[in-house]
Amino acid sequence: MRRHARALALLLAVTALPAAALDLALPGNGTLSREDVEAPGTYPLPVAPWAEGVLPTLEVTGRVVTQAWRIEASGLTTLQVMAPLAAQLDAEGYETLLRCNGQGCGGFDFRFATPVLPAPDMFVDLFDYRFLSARRVGASGPEYITLLISLSTNTAYVQLIHVAPNGAAALSVVTGARPAEAPVAGGMGPARPTPEDLPAALQSAGRVILGDLDFGTGDAQLGDGPFPSLTALGAYLLEDETRRIALVGHTDITGGFDTNAALSLRRAELVAARLRETYGVPSTQIEARGMAYLAPIATNMTAQGREANRRVEAVLVSGP
Repeated sequence: MRRHARALALLLAVTALPAAALDLALPGNGTLSREDVEAPGTYPLPVAPWAEGVLPTLEVTGRVVTQAWRIEASGLTTLQVMAPLAAQLDAEGYETLLRCNGQGCGGFDFRFATPVLPAPDMFVDLFDYRFLSARRVGASGPEYITLLISLSTNTAYVQLIHVAPNGAAALSVVTGARPAEAPVAGGMGPARPTPEDLPAALQSAGRVILGDLDFGTGDAQLGDGPFPSLTALGAYLLEDETRRIALVGHTDITGGFDTNAALSLRRAELVAARLRETYGVPSTQIEARGMAYLAPIATNMTAQGREANRRVEAVLVSGP
């Protein structure tokens, strides 16, 4: 907790800067789906990841503007959406207080400890989101901004919260900026690397699809293999006993939630069992979870999309 106290104390040492109006350009074609304004309002601004059962925040007050944007994001990643926005804030004199993604922010706990606009205006994939909070001090006082970015199929969701004192220039948002140049994961959703590239992709992206595993609708059976992705994953885990992964099963939307929740968990458990029994990976390095149909990477309205959604992902939980 002392680390969090020091982080908050550092926020008070920012030198005042002359603050002009902030014109923020979102990448791609976007539409504003919701805007809420509180004047005056209060916002618990996150300044550090969720840790020790707490989300460290700074309570800021002023005119609180909360916006939700949707961007056509075919082929984009959350990094490509976030990168140009972070660069713009830096150029405008904003100091980054927190920048994190997914598990680095605190995963589920972070997401549900900070205010998020409800669906359908905002969507957050618990395994693929990015967050940034920043501060700028000007003549009218401090201004704060947070960005929360996630993806669903071919749509990027951006939640923007801007807090400024009365009299400060209003935030202006436009769309159409060129996306940041960043490597695309390949295919839909998270990376589907070749077995040779799986360890590097897992280290850099934090999650990968085990793309050579095949599950039919309602089917929890895993074939005899061999599956090169499991060979590569097993070798990666055995190289360092501190590496831990979560195997997360996903289904298409066919059938009820309870059935799919059990099915997705069963698929993840079968993969975990294969890693233990065939490759000798200790149980302490593997956990299995099921997400049912709650985190699709493609539309469930087509056969191709449903096939893509039937998958098992490996999520890096810890390791050097």
